Amino acid sequence: MSENPPAVAVEHNMPVFSVGEISQALKRALEDTFGRVRVRGEVSGFKRAASGHLYFSLKDEDAVLEAVCWRGAAARLGLAPEDGMEVVATGRVTTYAARSKYQIVVESVELAGEGALLKLLEDRRKNLAAEGLFDAERKRPLPFLPDVIGVVTSPTGAVIRDILHRLGDRFPRRVLVWPVPVQGEDAAPRVAAAIAGLNGLGRRAAVPRPDVLIVARGGGSVEDLWAFNEEIVVRAAAESRIPLISAVGHETDTTLIDFAADVRAPTPSAAAEMAVPVRIELLAQVMDDAGRMAAAVNRMLAERRTQVEGLGRGLPHPGRMVEEAAHRVDDWSERLINAGRVGIEARGARLAQLAARLASPRQMIVHAGKDLEREAQALQSAMKRRLAEQTRRLDHASDLLQSYSHARVLERGFALISDEAGAPVTSVEAVAPGMGIGMRFHDGEAAATVTGVTSTEGGRGPAGKRTPPARRRRPAKDTRQGRLL
Repeated sequence: MSENPPAVAVEHNMPVFSVGEISQALKRALEDTFGRVRVRGEVSGFKRAASGHLYFSLKDEDAVLEAVCWRGAAARLGLAPEDGMEVVATGRVTTYAARSKYQIVVESVELAGEGALLKLLEDRRKNLAAEGLFDAERKRPLPFLPDVIGVVTSPTGAVIRDILHRLGDRFPRRVLVWPVPVQGEDAAPRVAAAIAGLNGLGRRAAVPRPDVLIVARGGGSVEDLWAFNEEIVVRAAAESRIPLISAVGHETDTTLIDFAADVRAPTPSAAAEMAVPVRIELLAQVMDDAGRMAAAVNRMLAERRTQVEGLGRGLPHPGRMVEEAAHRVDDWSERLINAGRVGIEARGARLAQLAARLASPRQMIVHAGKDLEREAQALQSAMKRRLAEQTRRLDHASDLLQSYSHARVLERGFALISDEAGAPVTSVEAVAPGMGIGMRFHDGEAAATVTGVTSTEGGRGPAGKRTPPARRRRPAKDTRQGRLL
């Protein structure tokens, strides 16, 4: 035996509590200390149970406090809590022994302010919407029956199993899964890379290019779904050339990729339903259409048969139709012969009448000859009058021309003076003493030499002296001179 007793013997003196007892003791201690408190925090992970109870968390930068609001108190709340909403909750702090966690039982909720995450989310949504990434014009319609469906999601979660199960039930298609993490720091770039990678596949590549994409994730809090609010994911979804279905979270969850996607599905299973039609319904529709088409063709044939039979009953017997036609031909032949004979006789009578009204060609020639003689006599008389008139005008013009001739002037005693070159001299200034000149009279010519020059305005005498101008004498009236004009 050792002199020192074992240490275990000392611990036996401490009281021993059962798990239930220690849980109850902690519960009483918390409720006595925090019987009524007011806690400010951001709502996260909000959900409403089928029983009407509300479950959510209150958080800030340092800690998270679980919260529950029983159905009776939830009915009296003046505010419906939402994720990201900053509130002040009033209630009591207690424990939940089944999970060894403490929580606040909320009795009332007051709005304290907009949550930081939701404010950041709203600001980002407004900025991306201003760039036009959420415009309805960018949305593309989904193909009716895609051959290949691309799925971007976690390969280990229940989401991919739900999608595959739903596609198998509706219309089995080839599914191309691009595994990505859907939560965490590297989730956003991996999701964006998966969308871009599926878009980069060629039509003739070893891996076929999908006809439609599904980006899916299960439900969660705002923090859990935050990767699908990142700008890199939103831009990748907006730039996708393949029609994209967003299936992130539950029906009440909304992320920014929902706005950029071509179609938003409330759940991943709903996304699979949107991607393909129901094969059985299509087959039933085809069979129904085929049956309706066959019935329509049969009805049309029956109606046409009935119409043909009715029309056939209304037609006369072909033999009687031929007999009637032959009779009409004989009748028309006889009428044609009679009409031809009567027509010829009528034409002959008409021709005889017209021939009787025609004049004899000899008479027409005689009448035309008389008309020609009258016209010739009238033309001859007109020509004579015209020649007489023109002769008178010519004689008058000749007399007038003779009266204007210089020969008539010379006959009245005038002479035409010319210089030695034969040019007419029209001024005294053109001659000089000793200059030879020629003089032309009406009955001949004579030569002379200038011995002196006298100007009517004053000139020089024979010795070159100035002589006074001679006084102009008025010529005596010559009764023999006629008028020039």
